[in-house]
Amino acid sequence: MRRFAVILLLACSFGLPLTAQAAASPAAVPAAPGSAAAAGAVRAKDSAVLTPTPLPSASPSSSSRTQANRPGQAATASQVPIVPLVDLRVRNPQSGQEVAFSVQVLLLLTVISLAPSLLILLTSFLRISIVLDFVKRGLSLQQVPPNQVLMGLSLFLTLFIMWPTFSQVWEQSVKPLQSGTISVEQAYTQAEKPIRLFMYSQMKSRPESIRLFMSMRGLPKPATLADVPTYVLIPAFVLNELTVAFKIGILIYIPFIIIDMVVASTLMSMGMIMLPPVMISMPFKLILFVLVDGWNLLIEQLVKSFQ
Repeated sequence: MRRFAVILLLACSFGLPLTAQAAASPAAVPAAPGSAAAAGAVRAKDSAVLTPTPLPSASPSSSSRTQANRPGQAATASQVPIVPLVDLRVRNPQSGQEVAFSVQVLLLLTVISLAPSLLILLTSFLRISIVLDFVKRGLSLQQVPPNQVLMGLSLFLTLFIMWPTFSQVWEQSVKPLQSGTISVEQAYTQAEKPIRLFMYSQMKSRPESIRLFMSMRGLPKPATLADVPTYVLIPAFVLNELTVAFKIGILIYIPFIIIDMVVASTLMSMGMIMLPPVMISMPFKLILFVLVDGWNLLIEQLVKSFQ
């Protein structure tokens, strides 16, 4: 009984459960009290009682990860997560080519941000949009058609007119650059040629704008188109387009002004001074515009005005 009490006291002090054999009966220890064999048996029994039971192994997935992380053991392809590698490093350029490439990327982003302005200024969009706005004002229309409709029509007419030029740019510049047969500088030069030719063809019979900018810059008289710099050709083309668009707008305004004058004089002769002439003349303008098939006639002449 005394041995069982000692074992129970040790188990309670360490907070560990008794084994089934120690809790069954105290007669399981076959040694006399006070002997060395009895003391060894008590120490062996105590060590058996105080030894904790090993915990069960973790889940198969955790054991497999543990085995995969052991040194010298390679992980299989199914255990490696498929995540794309994103490497963003900022370092100093190692050569002049890397500096030039960084500058080219910066210039490309600048050109992309200026793409709407380039589309307006370097194509037929400017002339078409101004002429359509003159038509809307000549008909005394405020909200019909909306500006979004006029801008969309101007955009698709620009694509229709500029399609041969865009095709040349694609064939001579973009495709060779994608295939790697030409460099970025050569691609820029090949893309610039068709656009320069289009701008010059609109000013071939009216070179006053080119002459103006060449004289302001102090450049000699050019013998060919290649002698005109691009920074001179672009503003000259913009001024030429504004001039041509205003000339077409004046021709559009003339019949509408005549209708306004006739309606205003008729109202004044009838004593209807308080009645706005625009309210009476607008239906007559619309009738005239529809009878002469104004939209088809206007678009046809606009397209033919580009040489």
